[in-house]
Amino acid sequence: MRIFLAGATGVIGVRLLPLLVAAGHEVAGMTRSESKADQVRAAGGQPVVCDVYDSAELTAAVVEFGPDLVMHQLTDLPDDAALLPELAGANARIRTEGTRNLVAAARDAGARRFLAQSIAWEPTAGRGEVIRDHEAAVLAADGVVVEYGQFYGPGTYYETEVPAGPRVHIDTAAARTVELLEADSGVVVVVD
Repeated sequence: MRIFLAGATGVIGVRLLPLLVAAGHEVAGMTRSESKADQVRAAGGQPVVCDVYDSAELTAAVVEFGPDLVMHQLTDLPDDAALLPELAGANARIRTEGTRNLVAAARDAGARRFLAQSIAWEPTAGRGEVIRDHEAAVLAADGVVVEYGQFYGPGTYYETEVPAGPRVHIDTAAARTVELLEADSGVVVVVD
């Protein structure tokens, strides 16, 4: 399967990319940063340096690769969890405008499958509408919404502790996502 992985250098993307390649898939790994292109290449992917907010550039990149599946693993979260409330607008934009652009690019490329991450817990006050709209857009495209529990493990906000549920180890989340490539459209909850 040809997979366009948006967010290939994020906390779950860095785990997904080598798993997808090892499973025999051809993967284009999208990153915003030219400096991370070598990381994608080293993991066996074809690097695509692109900004999800540049819809024309994004669509051209997805169409050129010609994927069977577009996977949306993009987030815009700060490295410091204490800054989450202050910087939540950036992640909301990924869930709205980013999702809209990825769905449109997948459609224009003729991709037959779309998979996007979401969350398995109730968002903080005022953020629920963004999550509902994001999931509705994915489902309207006959896609799969993967509602992950809070990630824990190396590279996450919970590297040395286990968060309250719902939660999922980052490596488990990646492995379970690979199992969903042919899942029927709908919502799948991935938690411990």
